Amino acid sequence: MLPETATAAVKVVIVGGFGVGKTTLVGSVSEIKPLTTEETMTQAGVGVDDVHGVERKTATTVAMDFGRISINEELVLYLFGTPGQQRFWFLWRGLFEGALGAVVLVDTRRLEVSFDVIGRLEERRVPFVVAINTFPDAPAYPIDEIRGALDLPATVPIVECDARVRGSSRDVLMTLMRYLQSLAASARAS
Repeated sequence: MLPETATAAVKVVIVGGFGVGKTTLVGSVSEIKPLTTEETMTQAGVGVDDVHGVERKTATTVAMDFGRISINEELVLYLFGTPGQQRFWFLWRGLFEGALGAVVLVDTRRLEVSFDVIGRLEERRVPFVVAINTFPDAPAYPIDEIRGALDLPATVPIVECDARVRGSSRDVLMTLMRYLQSLAASARAS
């Protein structure tokens, strides 16, 4: 149930490569029980899905994840997590319909799985921030190195997070909201 004081709802999409923690982020921050479409990985995905670096993964999102978080008494975010495998990217078109912005979740052990994701957002001109999910065994690189590897302009915020931790995931969403506000202010000033 939404608070009666809610006056604005914003759609945000959580994107990233296969196995970067999108379902985990939506689940950790959602104030409602998240809707997930996780299914057991089967033999049908062998040779189709690149599981390099996530070999122990046994389930995958096949449609979307959905959650909700109230930022304050007036603003509610609807969170849509996308599937990470390219064979499910056809679903992205509908998930991005009406989205105000996106969070690109990345894993420093496999930065290359983020290249196509970021490219798709840039093609659609969807504003986004990058959140580095700090897996325990992932190498820690300076933000400037990650920015260079992902070929991102200095204006795109990059933050670290632990997708398992509600406060950390909330902080990523707040970074996105502040970024969207600054883009809107710049557009008004132009």
